[in-house]
Amino acid sequence: MGVFDGLMGNASEVSVEKINEELKEILIPSESVEHAYKVIRDMFVFTNKRLILIDKQGMIGKKVEYHSIPYRSILHFSVENAGTFDLDAELKIWVSGSELPIQKTFNRSTNIYNVQRVLAEYVLK
Repeated sequence: MGVFDGLMGNASEVSVEKINEELKEILIPSESVEHAYKVIRDMFVFTNKRLILIDKQGMIGKKVEYHSIPYRSILHFSVENAGTFDLDAELKIWVSGSELPIQKTFNRSTNIYNVQRVLAEYVLK
């Protein structure tokens, strides 16, 4: 991910092995990371049990908030692919109890349909 992409809020895919190690104290024994995406310092992680939003705070990111969303709490979601002039793709997720969606922007190199497929696999069970 380039610096410009990071500043523009674009997400890029992160190594699953790296995230499994980073989240070893957060994940339950039967849980594993399926996909992870990073936006500057923040990440959102799809596991086989839930969606984990990771918010690194402060100047050096020592303080971290882990926000867990069980897939059963996701009401609906949408994807918008990158177009000819609009170089970004978007994922929006509406969660029970919240009027506004969680919204993430992806750069063109990330296949938004793969992200949607992972989310659909768990939400539509």
